[in-house]
Amino acid sequence: MIDGAECLTQRVFITGTAGFVGYHLAQLLLNEGFDVVGYDGMTDYYDPQLKRRRHQNLLQNARFRAVEAMLEDRQAFDAAVDAFAPETIIHLAGQAGVRYSLEAPESYVQSNIIGSFHVLEAAKRHAVRHLLVASTSSIYGANEAMPFRETDKADLQVSFYAATKKAIEAMAHSYAHLWNVPTTMFRFFTVYGPWGRPDMALFKFVDSILAGQPIDLYNEGRLSRDFTYVEDLVWAIRLLIDVAPERASSVADMDEGDSLSPVAPYRIVNIGGGKPVALLDFVAAVERAVGVGADRNLLPMQAGDVFDTWADGSLLHRLTGYSPQTELDKGIASFVAWYRDYYRR
Repeated sequence: MIDGAECLTQRVFITGTAGFVGYHLAQLLLNEGFDVVGYDGMTDYYDPQLKRRRHQNLLQNARFRAVEAMLEDRQAFDAAVDAFAPETIIHLAGQAGVRYSLEAPESYVQSNIIGSFHVLEAAKRHAVRHLLVASTSSIYGANEAMPFRETDKADLQVSFYAATKKAIEAMAHSYAHLWNVPTTMFRFFTVYGPWGRPDMALFKFVDSILAGQPIDLYNEGRLSRDFTYVEDLVWAIRLLIDVAPERASSVADMDEGDSLSPVAPYRIVNIGGGKPVALLDFVAAVERAVGVGADRNLLPMQAGDVFDTWADGSLLHRLTGYSPQTELDKGIASFVAWYRDYYRR
């Protein structure tokens, strides 16, 4: 590890616990004995009932408390954080989706920019031990050098969603610098698994195949993604909780390849499988898991999409000793089993 691990944090405030990643992370932390307050708004971006079911499952644990409100509601958010006085804040909530940002860009400003500002203010006010914030591989945008490294310059976002996430990274760095808030940004790479979002490719593919409908393949399927199984992702976050960045004493003391800021206790970490998969190979894996072939609707490239993603996961491994390891076929099979059970199909 680059930094020594801090002692275990017990009180964790998580935004987005009714969401896909937040739900799995909260389950993990509760199972490890953490006290968790989850904050989320039940928007209709996708089925709110799925979100409520996730919260219902979490509420079976006495150490979990749910607050249903929007990030943009400053009064509600501050009241929830102040009543709990967390040691760590993990900010996962926000408006997701590359394609939806073409249709409703203002919702990204409200949730991702204004909502994240409220999170930063709360972290400052409570002088948290560690603030961890979700970003995205979409940040890398038009970058062509592969694999994507955290130290790469990333200023060429091609979707408004990615632009708002880059803005959050910049906002969080300024707070880390000005208020000495130890902050880790993690860039997610195409997360998949049980309880996944209906707007994501795996969910859409399985849903369409079982309904006997064709699946849409953009750029005629000539894309690749670095897929990350959700349980691998949340375990990486769990390990990163204990590796809060410390302000570098000088630029000379910084390790090569570390994204630690020279002027703030702030670091960016990729969380990805490190094994990019061609979209057509991904579809074949889905077909094997479902047991049915897919009819394919070949479409042109979608505005805002990128052609390929590929995470360099070496910094995550240096910090935690861990790398995502779930094989794609196993992860897809787990999702299909959950989908069939949940939707009785």
